[in-house]
Amino acid sequence: MDIIFLREIKLQVLIGIYQWEQQLPQTIQLDLDIGLPHSRAGQTGKVEDTIDYGAVITRIRETLAPQPYSLLEVFAEQVAALVINEFGAPWVKVSVAKLGLIRGVKLVGLTIERGNRV
Repeated sequence: MDIIFLREIKLQVLIGIYQWEQQLPQTIQLDLDIGLPHSRAGQTGKVEDTIDYGAVITRIRETLAPQPYSLLEVFAEQVAALVINEFGAPWVKVSVAKLGLIRGVKLVGLTIERGNRV
């Protein structure tokens, strides 16, 4: 399986269970590994034969980032569903992290995988 990867995407999101987190957007870091449904783009050179990663980022920024979330897990699930359902990826790995939330810890987050990695 060919995989497109996107690293260190920064987003401003209202995310968290504490009251201050629900009022003040935080910078989160998003990393994606997106499985391609087929590997024709290397032969054809056409964006139609791959997943347009620019379109993926645009959709996440326009539709998911503006919404509030209680947990990173909920945001990660929404990202995974968007990539699979709207872009036809058979598999996606989503890593989401809050930056500098805990003193002495650079990142705190989680990684999920959804779909079938063939």
